[in-house]
Amino acid sequence: MGKGEQTRQAILERAAQVASRMGLGGVTIGTLAEELDLSKSGLFAHFHSKETLQVQILEFAAQLFVERVVRPALKAPRGEPRVRAVFEGWMDWARADVLKGGCLFVAAATELDDREGPVRDALVRQQKDWLELLANVARTAVAEGEFRDDLDTAQLAHDLYGVMLAYHHARRLLRDPDAETRARRAFEALVAAARPVGPSPAAPGHGRYRH
Repeated sequence: MGKGEQTRQAILERAAQVASRMGLGGVTIGTLAEELDLSKSGLFAHFHSKETLQVQILEFAAQLFVERVVRPALKAPRGEPRVRAVFEGWMDWARADVLKGGCLFVAAATELDDREGPVRDALVRQQKDWLELLANVARTAVAEGEFRDDLDTAQLAHDLYGVMLAYHHARRLLRDPDAETRARRAFEALVAAARPVGPSPAAPGHGRYRH
């Protein structure tokens, strides 16, 4: 990695930390230049605009999330173990406060939900990709016979994402000491509902699943 790329990486690391605490709107080329002891013109040369900087902050955070959560989870065996690995990785990400102000994606979603433009578009793409990954992991569990054949995997991804959003809200805003326990209960309920149901004891052998 060349010196220019190292400088850019250092800028994005600091910028992501600031954005997690103050929002993307709170990150400016001027404040970053002061914090990193760089000239405004030098920092501007890396990004050219505040909007480009904000998009690249999101991309940097997404790469960090992939390294810390996605790649380790995808090493788990296909099926329910991989679903669990994704959940555990996500919980570890939240507990570790990798970005000290909390999950940047949750904060940015609130900040950008009604603001059109390339920064919002970048965040939307990331979140849709994440939901699709969750659905794909659930599909592997269906293919392995560990989840029901008729499972709506997109709905499961939606519900699992809802568990994590609720956990973030309960842990960081409400400071609920039971936040993690509640999140784990909700996750286990989703997994239990996704599993195949065996034949009814009252009518053994009549069909593969009881619906």
